[in-house]
Amino acid sequence: MDSDNTEKRTDVPELSLFLPVLDEEDNLRPMHAKIKAALDALGKTAEVIFVDDGSTDMSLAILKEIAAEDDRVRVISLRRNYGQTAAMSAGIDAARGEILIPMDADLQNDPADIKRLLDKLDEGYDVVSGWRRNRQDKMVSRKIPSMIANKIISWIGDVHLHDYGCSLKAYRRDVLKDVKLYGEMHRFIPIYASWAGARVTEIPVDHHARTAGKSKYGISRTIKVIFDLITIKFMAEYHTKPLYVFGGFGMLAFFISMIAGVWAIVLKLFYSTSFILTPLPIIAIVMLAISVQFFLMGLLAELLVRTYHESQDKAIYAVREKIGFTDGRS
Repeated sequence: MDSDNTEKRTDVPELSLFLPVLDEEDNLRPMHAKIKAALDALGKTAEVIFVDDGSTDMSLAILKEIAAEDDRVRVISLRRNYGQTAAMSAGIDAARGEILIPMDADLQNDPADIKRLLDKLDEGYDVVSGWRRNRQDKMVSRKIPSMIANKIISWIGDVHLHDYGCSLKAYRRDVLKDVKLYGEMHRFIPIYASWAGARVTEIPVDHHARTAGKSKYGISRTIKVIFDLITIKFMAEYHTKPLYVFGGFGMLAFFISMIAGVWAIVLKLFYSTSFILTPLPIIAIVMLAISVQFFLMGLLAELLVRTYHESQDKAIYAVREKIGFTDGRS
C-alpha cells in the first residue's frame, strides 16, 4: 500500500517547475541549488523540467549532470532554437504536476517566491502572476518599453496586470490544458486563462540583476509582441466570426468604390469631364475588386476557423532527446 502511494506521488508530483534554457551555462548550477533549497523547504513532491532551447554552450551537458544528480530533474533538448514560447510549450506538454510554475533560468527570478505564489493560489485563484515591482534592468531599453507594453496588453486583453513579461507564475493545470502557444504568446497565458473563466491575480516578487550570461531580449522582440497583440485583439473579438473583420473592410472598400464611381458619373454628366481625364473610374474599379476579395477572404476565414490551430494537435517544436523520463511520453 505504502509502495503504491509512493509510486503514485512520484509519477504525479504536486508541482512542476519548467525553465527554458538558452546559453546559461554559468547560471544553471546556482539556479538548481536555489530551486532545490526552495523545494526542500516546501516539502511538496515536485519535478523540475529544464528545456534546452538549442544552446550552443555547455548548458545541455551541465543539465545532464544535474539530472543525474537529482532525480527530480528532467531535461528536454530541442533540436534547434525555437524561441521562448516554444520552449515554454514544451515544458507545459511534459509537465505532470497539478500546479505548473514557469520561471527563467538566468537567476533573475527567485525560487524562494514559489511559496508565496502557492499561498496565493490557496486563496482560490487559478493563476498567480509575478510582478517585478523593483525590476533590476536598464530603464530606457527594458523598463520603460515594458511598462508601456503592459498597459497596452492590459487594455486589449482586459486583464489588468503590471508585469506580463515576468516568467515566474503559477497555474493550476486545468487552465493550461487547452492552451496552444504561438509566436511570442507565452506572456499572454493569463489572458487566455481569464477568457476561459480562470481567476487571475498577481503578487510582487523579487528580481535580481543578471550576473552572468547575456540577455536574449532585444527591440526585435518588442516588434513581435506588437504583431501578437494584433492577433490577441482579433482572437478576443472575432475569433468565432472573422467575417465581421473582413466584411467590415470589404464594406469600406465597396463604399469608397461607389463614391468614386458616382462622382465620376456626376463629372461626366454635368461637367463634361471625360472618364480618361480623372482617376475616379480606376479607383472605383480597383476598390470594388478589393471589396470582393475581402468578402471572399472573410468567407474563407469562416471555414478555416472551424478547424482552428488546436484541432490539428500539432506541436510547435521538435525534441532531440529527453533525459530522466520514465513514463514513455513523447
